[in-house]
Amino acid sequence: MGNVAVVGAQWGDEGKGKIVDWLSNRADVVVRFQGGHNAGHTLVVGDKVYKLSLLPSGLVQGKPSIIGSGVVVDPWHLLEEIAKLEAQGVAISPDLLTLADNACLILPLHRDLDQAREREAAAAKIGTTGRGIGPAYEDKVGRRAIRVADLADPEALDLKLPRLLAHHRALRRGLDLPEVDAEALKADLLALAPRVLPYAKPAWRVLDSLAKAGKRILFEGAQGTLLDVDHGTYPYVTSSNTAAGQAAAGSGIGPGRVGYVLGIVKAYTTRVGSGPFPTELSDAVGEHLGTVGREFGVVTGRARRCGWFDAVLVRQTMALNGVHGMALTKLDVLDGLPELKICTGYRIGDRELDYLPAGMTDQAAATPVYETLEGWSDSTQGARSWRDLPASAVKYVRRIEELVGAPVALLSTSPERDDTILMHDPFAG
Repeated sequence: MGNVAVVGAQWGDEGKGKIVDWLSNRADVVVRFQGGHNAGHTLVVGDKVYKLSLLPSGLVQGKPSIIGSGVVVDPWHLLEEIAKLEAQGVAISPDLLTLADNACLILPLHRDLDQAREREAAAAKIGTTGRGIGPAYEDKVGRRAIRVADLADPEALDLKLPRLLAHHRALRRGLDLPEVDAEALKADLLALAPRVLPYAKPAWRVLDSLAKAGKRILFEGAQGTLLDVDHGTYPYVTSSNTAAGQAAAGSGIGPGRVGYVLGIVKAYTTRVGSGPFPTELSDAVGEHLGTVGREFGVVTGRARRCGWFDAVLVRQTMALNGVHGMALTKLDVLDGLPELKICTGYRIGDRELDYLPAGMTDQAAATPVYETLEGWSDSTQGARSWRDLPASAVKYVRRIEELVGAPVALLSTSPERDDTILMHDPFAG
């Protein structure tokens, strides 16, 4: 049995939380390897709904879980999320949760900067969650971030805070933000340190030990490949690498140990925030997808933009991630639609392309070339076997496989954990 990396293969919101929760039964440990608390995962277990944005989904299953060094961590939010889960009956302890001691922190000044920039950008805004993730990553690569381990070292804070604040002072003045009180910030960090530090460990060392013991590791991605800072629809992207290659670097484990790559794909397309979206629908079908699919952001509550399935983009992300198999989610949302469309190419001016180009103007100008398929009237909701699906639904799934060049390993037919059809066990390689 091997390890599995779960990555979103669209613009996020593909249903990774449910799939990771389902796979956690087969895993020994779950690892978050990028992003921050800007990614929301919803888990539905019986009559309970768990909403996570920073903690690995495996905790709901009682699985040992790790927040890797590729994640930027708001320590205040971390403690709030732990308390919220505990209030729902999920026990969390330092024996169960490991926080990488070299992970960088999101501070209140990062949130201030994120929100102020979005206000100033007006129509050109990126559409961030305003939670400080981007500015925290900027400080990480600028080598001025405060890390988890620094909470145990007041002398380190005395050295690092002046460098950090020297950078932010000029930015805050330009955005009419008040000065940061360095002593108050240090006092706040030291005050929460006793509650955060019990979770802090060398995550790479924990993972190395688990891997050598033959434990099955599940790497949990956040957001989607089309939001990857290198490979997404730049500049309307997140500030981290979201593709499968980040599973190794963001966890602290060699790439040869990542194993099977499972790409999570929604049976239609959605995105939150600004940016190009060739198959976006503003008609009754788009309204149907949004309403039936309950397409509202877990973190922000914003309505998601909805459109037809874009096989061009998913074929692109299959290649970028080296996907071995897909988990196709929300097939049941398409129930009752008389016909379905799949985007198979783009027209940009007088050109026809079978990929999304990198240029911002070309991306905005891309119009979809569609293939039309017959819909189905029978319900797929709750189906747990391939035989339970209408013939037209089977044809739709098979056509998606053909167009994107990857097989469906898992098929999800509702938010419920057990409403899942297994075609291939990713842990079997």
